[in-house]
Amino acid sequence: MKVLIIIPAFNEEESLCNVVKNLKSAAPDVDYLIVNDCSTDRTEALCQEHDFNYITFPVNLGIGGGVQAGYLYAVENGYDIAIQMDGDGQHDPNYIKDVIKPLQDGTADMVIGSRFITKDGFQSSAMRRLGIGFLKFLIRICCGTTVNDTTSGFRATSRSLTKFFAKNYAQDYPEPEAIIAAVLEGYRVTEVPVIMHERQGGESSINALKSIYYMIKVSLAILIYRLGNLKKKG
Repeated sequence: MKVLIIIPAFNEEESLCNVVKNLKSAAPDVDYLIVNDCSTDRTEALCQEHDFNYITFPVNLGIGGGVQAGYLYAVENGYDIAIQMDGDGQHDPNYIKDVIKPLQDGTADMVIGSRFITKDGFQSSAMRRLGIGFLKFLIRICCGTTVNDTTSGFRATSRSLTKFFAKNYAQDYPEPEAIIAAVLEGYRVTEVPVIMHERQGGESSINALKSIYYMIKVSLAILIYRLGNLKKKG
């Protein structure tokens, strides 16, 4: 199958070269696309210096806009599987084969790399784990599907779901919303165990204050999406 790795990047100059190096070593047969989201550091300069495959935005669109651009690129270039990987080095490309296997077998449409199945490796902070647990509960209540690592950005989608996301994708903190959107549209979502690492450089886009906004915004978005889906079916 033709596979594309989508790497959204905003100010990832400290980690991006290692991310691409490790990706090429672990999965030399897959293509990748760095989506530079109007970085203010040397992210774009590094892409040019090392002849990386990348596109760049003139304005910052956020993680959702970056990933959706990657999905659109995947659709327009005929990829069978699209995989989202962060540009900060948290995601181990050695697990790509595990993440895409359910898609190759035809048993899933979205596969999420989860750090909470075997609970090995970096587990995030206690506060974030609490928030992830709440989103897990909310998604289960709203659509009956249990996803342990609701905010994992290490995920793969089938050709059909990639096409859906290319036209329908949340722009602000999209990972939990993408799960409920996929499930309510009839797509099959599953998880596989992976080991994640701490970020290799840069800073997370979600600080303590933004965490509060994140939880409120994402929770409301999930509920609104669910209510909209019920209205559409009714």
